[in-house]
Amino acid sequence: MNTVRTALERTDPEPPPPGGVLWTLVGDVRSLLTLPAALTMQVAHPAVGAGVDDHSVFRADPWGRGERSLASLQLWVYGGRAAVEEGRRLRKLHRSIQGTDAYGRKYHALTPAYYAWVHATGYPVFRHAQRYLGRPFTPAQERALYAEWLQVGRILGIHDRDMPQTIEEFWPYYRKVLAAEVEETVVVRELIATDRPLPAPDRGPWWVRLALRLVWPVLLPRFARFRRFVTIGLMPPDARRAIGLTWTDAQERRLRRLGLMVRLVVPALPERLRFLPIARRARRKHRTARR
Repeated sequence: MNTVRTALERTDPEPPPPGGVLWTLVGDVRSLLTLPAALTMQVAHPAVGAGVDDHSVFRADPWGRGERSLASLQLWVYGGRAAVEEGRRLRKLHRSIQGTDAYGRKYHALTPAYYAWVHATGYPVFRHAQRYLGRPFTPAQERALYAEWLQVGRILGIHDRDMPQTIEEFWPYYRKVLAAEVEETVVVRELIATDRPLPAPDRGPWWVRLALRLVWPVLLPRFARFRRFVTIGLMPPDARRAIGLTWTDAQERRLRRLGLMVRLVVPALPERLRFLPIARRARRKHRTARR
C-alpha cells in the first residue's frame, strides 16, 4: 500500500518553486488589486459567466467567496502537498457545475476550453498589472512566470494539451478567445457596477465589524468606484476593448499615480504587512528549512 501511495505521489504535479516569480508575486498584498481584473475577464466568457451566475454565492456571500478564492490561490503556490489536494478539491467541486448559457448553449465547468480560460487569464493580468504596481518583468521573468503558471494549471488538473505551452503559443490563443468569445456578460456588469448593493465586511474582531457597519453607507460608494477603477484599469487593454469597457486618458493618469504610490509604499512595509498570511507562513518555513 505504501509503495502504491509513493508511486502515485511521484506523479503529482509540483507547485511553483520557492523563490520563483509567483512565490513573490502571489503573496504580496498588491495581488489583491489584480484579482478583480482576472475574475472579470473570466466571467466575460459566456459559459464561465453563466456558471458563476447560476452556481456561485458571490451575491449572497461576496466577502466569504472572495476570502475562499484568495486562500485557494495562495495554496496553489505556497501549499506544497496541500496545493495538490486543493486542486483535487476544486475539480470535484466543479463537477456538478453545468447548465445553459445566455445563448441556450450547454456548458460544464470542467469543459477543457472553459476551465483553461479561467486559469489563462491570470498570466496577462499579472504581466500587465506589474507595469503599474511593481517593476516591469524582464523577458526572462515573463517566461518564468508563464512556466510557473503552467505548473499551477497542472495542479488544477489542466492538461498540457489544453493550455499553450509557450509564450509564443499563448498570445495567438489569447487573442483568438478575445476576438471570438468574450463579451460584457451579466456578471461582468455586476462586478463593475457602482450601484450594486454590497453588505459590510463581516470578518475580523467584533468591534471592527461594528465600526464597518456604521460607516459602510459612506464607504460603499467610494469602495464601489475604486473597485471598478482597478478592475478595468489593471485589465490588459486588449481584453478591455474586447469586452467593451471604456477607459479614458484621465483614468490612465490616475492609475499611474496610484501605481507610483503603491510602488513606493508596499516594498517598504515589514513582511507581516506586505505578505498575506499563507504566504508569510510559507516564506518563514522555507527560510527556517534552509538554515
